[in-house]
Amino acid sequence: MLEKLKDIEERYRELEGLLANPDVVAKTQLYQKYAKEHSDLRELVEAYRDYVIVEERVAEGEELLRGTDRELIEIVREELPELKERLSDLEQRMKVLLLPKDPNDERNVFLEIRAGTGGDEAGLFAGDLFRMYARYAETQRWKVEVVSSTPSSGVGGFKEIIAMITGAGAYSRLKYESGVHRVQRVPVTEAQGRIHTSAVTVAILPEAQEIEVNIEPNDLRIDVYHSSGHGGQSVNTTDSAVRITHLPTGMVVTCQDEKSQLKNKTKAMKVLRARLLDIAATRQNSEISETRKSQVGTGDRSERIRTYNFPQGRVTDHRIGMTLYNLDGFLDGAIDDVLGGLHTHFQTEMLKAAANEGRA
Repeated sequence: MLEKLKDIEERYRELEGLLANPDVVAKTQLYQKYAKEHSDLRELVEAYRDYVIVEERVAEGEELLRGTDRELIEIVREELPELKERLSDLEQRMKVLLLPKDPNDERNVFLEIRAGTGGDEAGLFAGDLFRMYARYAETQRWKVEVVSSTPSSGVGGFKEIIAMITGAGAYSRLKYESGVHRVQRVPVTEAQGRIHTSAVTVAILPEAQEIEVNIEPNDLRIDVYHSSGHGGQSVNTTDSAVRITHLPTGMVVTCQDEKSQLKNKTKAMKVLRARLLDIAATRQNSEISETRKSQVGTGDRSERIRTYNFPQGRVTDHRIGMTLYNLDGFLDGAIDDVLGGLHTHFQTEMLKAAANEGRA
């Protein structure tokens, strides 16, 4: 690993020279390319340089221990454990930084929430989850824009809602939220006070660039119709709502939230591209054998990544075994602790996999 890091530091120094070269500065695209590479390597190189300094201090300390100056030996004995711990931490950090980066991490995302089993309660909880992610996005200074929504009939909440979240690192932070979210609570309409269990599916899809997903015009059927609101009343009198059907896959995307047909079509195409990119990615991923359905499950109560228990005021993420007794705060967007725990968990799994490959 250290030999590889030496090569990376040499490349970093080379990039510093290139970025100071007037000929490179004059070529905007080339300069931006080198600047990005330099920025991507900075954290790793800084950790490596710290590691080299601490490693030298440890070696010097161990050399002093072999000397005869008792006072100096006592000082070194006190310092060495801390230096070795720092060295170990830096080594672990470098291993993490050397892991392959997810190319989608800095992308915007489409958040898709759908009510599963549980009837009206599932629809209400779909609304709760949407507000949770919207509040979290607000704390991150991300922008949330609803692409399409289908309200639940009469009770509030949503049968389905799709939103675009725009902001730095949105996919990196939210990508582990895909799956089935289970809620346990007493419905307002439950006279006996019995707890009901419902399920909602969440999918986090990175926004696709147009060049990444080739969609042939002949593969699309585009229908336009009147937008409708709650209870089916007409929102406007023009055919502004858009339904796009991708014929090869049978995938259907609708959008009616904008008054402009062109805007609705643009939004629907973005969602379609993201879904098709997700399908292509899952085909390449041996961990997932089917299309995006395998990402979020069927919406059945038995499949879940997280449980929200209202009577006990707790939320449990089953993948990392983390339980928090702050359900109200969690649903108000205070989800960083769980997101951080998931990030650490999956990084650890990647490190284990990399170590196993190295031993193979």
